[in-house]
Amino acid sequence: MAQGNNAVHTIVIDAGHGGKDQGCSGASSLEKTLTLSIAQKVGNYLQTYVPDLKVIYTRDSDEFIELHERAEIANRNKADLFVSIHCNAISNKSLQGTETYVMGTHRNEANLDVALRENAVVLQEDNFLNNYDGFDPNSPETHIMLSLFQSAHVDQSLYLAKLIEDQFAERAGRNSLGVKQAGFLVLYKTTMPSVLIECGFLTNKTEENYLRSEQGQDYIASAIYRAIKEYKYAMEAKNNKGF
Repeated sequence: MAQGNNAVHTIVIDAGHGGKDQGCSGASSLEKTLTLSIAQKVGNYLQTYVPDLKVIYTRDSDEFIELHERAEIANRNKADLFVSIHCNAISNKSLQGTETYVMGTHRNEANLDVALRENAVVLQEDNFLNNYDGFDPNSPETHIMLSLFQSAHVDQSLYLAKLIEDQFAERAGRNSLGVKQAGFLVLYKTTMPSVLIECGFLTNKTEENYLRSEQGQDYIASAIYRAIKEYKYAMEAKNNKGF
């Protein structure tokens, strides 16, 4: 993030999972496929309607990108925002709704479960103990320690997360489960405001069908785009006065 001002010039959009990492699944869908489609739609909206914002993708095809490399893509490009897009899963198949996470202390077991699931992908990486400072994805204790990490950009991250959930509820008509905090490996090494979006539950058949549909993906992507645009304009309106 540019020092000394609130300008938002570059965003990195991260389509969760990919390649050998399929993510969670529904009856007729894979998370990695849906996240890529939604991420590209978000990027297309931004490139069309906010042309002064540079859009970078962590992946634009079905490939496996390690979690630490996703963060490094954002850091290397001096991005002003990092947005990671995911789909959710839970044993309660009646539950549906969106959630947007920022890095922080999980308040309940459900938030920890989401972090455990999303962080488990590191087991498919070759050198995860070194890449993540000895982090053990099988240990709830290490997730608790990770969640205690406080980003320097937590206020901006929370603000963006709220804008996203407001758009989901008010413009896309989704059941917003709110803004939450937990320890996510993909967020903790980023050096800019960062959020992780769970677009809905693939374990709920109705919501899975929505997320598989062209219209559903358009609504979700449009909501995310509108929130990012509102965030960009709000930050830049502060005219370097700080957050």
